[in-house]
Amino acid sequence: MSTQNINADDDQIIAATERWLEQAVIGLNLCPFAKAVHVKKQVRYVVSNATTVEVLLETLMNELQLLSDTPAEEIDTTLLIHPFVLNDFADYNEFLDVADAAVEDMQLDGEIQVASFHPEYQFAETDINDISNYTNRAPYPILHLLREDSIERAVEAFPEASEIFDKNIETMEKLGHDGWDALNVGPAK
Repeated sequence: MSTQNINADDDQIIAATERWLEQAVIGLNLCPFAKAVHVKKQVRYVVSNATTVEVLLETLMNELQLLSDTPAEEIDTTLLIHPFVLNDFADYNEFLDVADAAVEDMQLDGEIQVASFHPEYQFAETDINDISNYTNRAPYPILHLLREDSIERAVEAFPEASEIFDKNIETMEKLGHDGWDALNVGPAK
């Protein structure tokens, strides 16, 4: 695990995020590719203390560059956790276009992509409490920076990758709200 600017609060934020990754993402097999990079300690956890989108964008761009410049064996993926900005899902969702534009502006499209996790994540045309939304719910807002080549290797190793979304929905429906709550992985309040 690689981390940045750790203090006591950051330690708690990272611990909650790592628990969510272990219990929900890996434990429920929501992402069959997550376990390998977690076990190899190739996940970078960064807590941003940004309180404005401008500062978050600057942090995002720095992390995109760092990920691009660092061998995958050291850092395969980055979880940029930002608990103090974009707590409203609609605002967060709009920022994803800004994040994608930053990737393109930095000429990293085709190399890195941004995935999204948020405590209030909601897929289009679903009810806010629909259990399917919980596949992308995390204890804090997170921008997940992924290497495209890592995704390609994972898809080659997991030929049913196109079925992951449907399997995740099925998993969440079987688990239900009580099962999710029993995991004690957030969202953090």
